[in-house]
Amino acid sequence: MESLEKLFDPKSIAVIGASNQQGSVGFSMMKNLIGSGFRGTVYPVNPKRKSVLGIHCYTSILDVPSNIDLAIVATPAKIVPAIVKQCVEANTKSLIVVSSGFSEIGPEGAKLERELARILKGTGIRMLGPNCLGYIRPDKKINASFAIRNAMPGKMALISQSGALCSGILDWAQKKRVGFKYFISIGSMMDINFSDLIEFLQQDKEVESIAMYMESIKDADKFLKAAKRFSKRRPIIVAKSGRFEESAKAAISHTGSMAGNDEVFEAAFLRAGIVRIANIQDLLGAAEALAKQDLPKGKRVAVLTNAGGPGVMASDAIMRNMLSIAGLSRATMKSLEKEMPLHWSRGNPVDLLGDAGPELYDKALGILLKDKGIDGVVVILSPQAISKPLEVAKAVVKRAEKKRKPVLACWLGETFVEAGRKYLRENGIPCYRSPEEAVRAFSYMNAYREILGKLEQDNFPRPKEMQPDTKKIRAKINQYREKGRLVMTEIDSKKVLEEYGIPVNETLLARNAREAVKRARQIGFPVVLKVVSDEITHKSDAGGVALGLVKEREVEDSFKRITRNAKRAFPKARILGVNVQQMIPVGKAELILGKKTDSIFGPVIIFGSGGITTEILGDKTLELPPINKSLAGRMIRKTKISKLFLGPTARVKANVKELEDILVRFSHFAADFPEIEEVDVNPLIVSKGKFFAVDARIILSAR
Repeated sequence: MESLEKLFDPKSIAVIGASNQQGSVGFSMMKNLIGSGFRGTVYPVNPKRKSVLGIHCYTSILDVPSNIDLAIVATPAKIVPAIVKQCVEANTKSLIVVSSGFSEIGPEGAKLERELARILKGTGIRMLGPNCLGYIRPDKKINASFAIRNAMPGKMALISQSGALCSGILDWAQKKRVGFKYFISIGSMMDINFSDLIEFLQQDKEVESIAMYMESIKDADKFLKAAKRFSKRRPIIVAKSGRFEESAKAAISHTGSMAGNDEVFEAAFLRAGIVRIANIQDLLGAAEALAKQDLPKGKRVAVLTNAGGPGVMASDAIMRNMLSIAGLSRATMKSLEKEMPLHWSRGNPVDLLGDAGPELYDKALGILLKDKGIDGVVVILSPQAISKPLEVAKAVVKRAEKKRKPVLACWLGETFVEAGRKYLRENGIPCYRSPEEAVRAFSYMNAYREILGKLEQDNFPRPKEMQPDTKKIRAKINQYREKGRLVMTEIDSKKVLEEYGIPVNETLLARNAREAVKRARQIGFPVVLKVVSDEITHKSDAGGVALGLVKEREVEDSFKRITRNAKRAFPKARILGVNVQQMIPVGKAELILGKKTDSIFGPVIIFGSGGITTEILGDKTLELPPINKSLAGRMIRKTKISKLFLGPTARVKANVKELEDILVRFSHFAADFPEIEEVDVNPLIVSKGKFFAVDARIILSAR
């Protein structure tokens, strides 16, 4: 991390492309560095200038008579590689490339990036960017950016992948009186990425939280490990764009089309302890609340207000955000009756009425904070002609200091309440412009509390009795690849699953009608027939399935019918025969268990409602493998179909412990074989309390 220390705490900075031309990046960089009060030395570099802002300008960094800790490159992209080469020769310790025109513009820019990477390889020089705004570090009086505003000092670190968004965030932060320890525009992440910065910030104990705007990540495994280490002590809040990215490309299996890229990010964030926020507007509000307030012990919220409408809005937001409207204890109600005006609301929200002053707010908040059934309070002030926003704010701050419960505020309005809002923020009480914002901030605090309880689940033991022959499985995979086949037959797929102890029904291949009858006798009636063809994905749609066959004649006739149906539906498909299977009595619950390979995070496992309505219902949950029984239980409980065999609404007898074990085993299988692109176990049937994988399909990667 020594190179990052030089980047973020330099004693000497060279600005290559420095300029006197107002409005240029080179001018803004110089102006911000000098104007921020930087205590080190700034060297402008530009062969076309003799001086910049009254400071002697050098032709090249090679002419600067001092070692440079940080060089900022603000020149056209096409000459950046040559300049960076000079920086290497000058023994520069770190770089910021703010220039655009690299991978974001296409192949030509990507070629320039590769050239930069080649020049820097093995030098130990770390680079922020390209295509970034730079960074601001208020505590060191460094504004190494071309932002139009400076950042106020604080304890939050912000990392943004969008430079343009940084300017907007700085504007919001000024209005909200939110300060930063670090304000970093990360750009294209050619070198320094999110995980590098998280690891660096981990060492700075003054950083209370990290807020990030993210579009994509590099090196997912490193990112998740770094984030998890940080999240165990301090929160990371992420605004991630691209929720509706068209990443669910046409897939052979149900599983492949069920898990979009954004859903995988959601699962990964949860696993790493990251709080994901709903929109960019909440980024600073959530980070501020998490940094300034104690975490709630639960999700029961009390609302204290001087107006009924905003109280109702807060109540709606509480329910919308999966929180609870706290019930008021008898003792609380008794105390409030003594202190409150005659026509107070007598419930939660606690409506003090429009003429409520500082003393009434103080008494009511004190009573609510004593109630053990309340985990946090949202205090709302709606400006009335007789309201005293600043005095009420002072009363709230004084009272909140005495209890270790989160108190969030909402002072509605602008000019009239601004002094009160400012006082609250400066004294550790986050204050929002709407009840919904305040409630959402509480929901993020509660989400982080819940996440912390799960972060200790780092142990993912393999079941002791699970001893799969991985060499045999890999040999089978290689046989398929050598033949140019990427889809394993159902029989081979089930054999692989059996190696991991996943229960399947007996399945045998029959190449003709007579052989189908013979196989049916071996298995025992009743049986199922399914057409076998690599080209036919959904056999039912092609009329290629026959169920509940109890006689030999039925088996013979069904063989002919379903193979004929399949040929009619797919004239070019190669029909290999049919699978004859043990008929498992269909229960009331059909599940799906699957694996897909995400382009960023690798293997992902999916569990949810199965059968022919799988994609229509969309009832599923995702996790990154491997998992343990606790995570397996969480996956099961998150699905709607689990209510059929869990809790008071249970209608289906099922051994849930066995299902947890199946999920754990499957997760280890998914993690063990990166060469398997997708797996479909659909349906996984619950029958007479037991589970059976009655259909399975393994798809190999082409790589």
